[in-house]
Amino acid sequence: MPRMTSKTHTPRKRFGQNFLRDDGVIAAIANAIHPQPGEHLVEIGPGQGALTAAMISREIRLDVVELDRDLITSLLAAFSIYPGFKLHSADALSFDFAALALDGVPLRVVGNLPYNISTPLLFRLLEFAPLVQDMHFMLQLEVVNRLAASPGNKHWGRLGIMAQYHCAVEHLFDVPPEAFFPPPKVQSAIVRLTPYQRSPWPDCDVRGLRTIVQAAFAQRRKTLRNNLKGILDDTALAGLGVDPGCRAETLQLEDFIHMANYLGNN
Repeated sequence: MPRMTSKTHTPRKRFGQNFLRDDGVIAAIANAIHPQPGEHLVEIGPGQGALTAAMISREIRLDVVELDRDLITSLLAAFSIYPGFKLHSADALSFDFAALALDGVPLRVVGNLPYNISTPLLFRLLEFAPLVQDMHFMLQLEVVNRLAASPGNKHWGRLGIMAQYHCAVEHLFDVPPEAFFPPPKVQSAIVRLTPYQRSPWPDCDVRGLRTIVQAAFAQRRKTLRNNLKGILDDTALAGLGVDPGCRAETLQLEDFIHMANYLGNN
């Protein structure tokens, strides 16, 4: 298994760096991903290459996207011997993941995502869902709870609704702070997102869904009547079987889809 050079790298707070160090956790993540020959993996934020080393082989393509330029030399030294390895010195928040899938092979996206940008990055990655086979991420446990939440749960909101519209969501296992250096002040977890090959809601107005969900959860304590003012009135909501006096967190995904389609058709 390849290793990074021993040069000391101080984790940078501005990049949200917490490097995974626990060999057991690394092996468990690699086993969950289980790369196969001929697959195309994309790793976001390889850091010091711990997970990279556990996944890489000569039989797969592996593109890594790393923002910290101080890590580039060591990553190249450790992994450039593999013909399918390619490093992109870039910010994942603006990176064009579609450019990696031009050969038609679906992407398998993985990463220990910086907690300070995880939510906007997840929303961006969902835009590329049709090009993706699956995604495995290390995230703050609270974010995984939001992704996997169900209606009526305090974690149910915009992130979970949009993720579950695009993907099947599985909370795989938790990871303690001591598995990292430096240890984060929060619990972490591994989540698997598997985009639907055939959408359960093929006729959904996706643009309308984004609009409705964002507005409905703009102020969680307010009712739909207040949050959707100027978008859908009481008559429209009642006609869809939705109580205007309820809060967004009580609604099912299908309720938001019905509202989105009504908005798109009127």
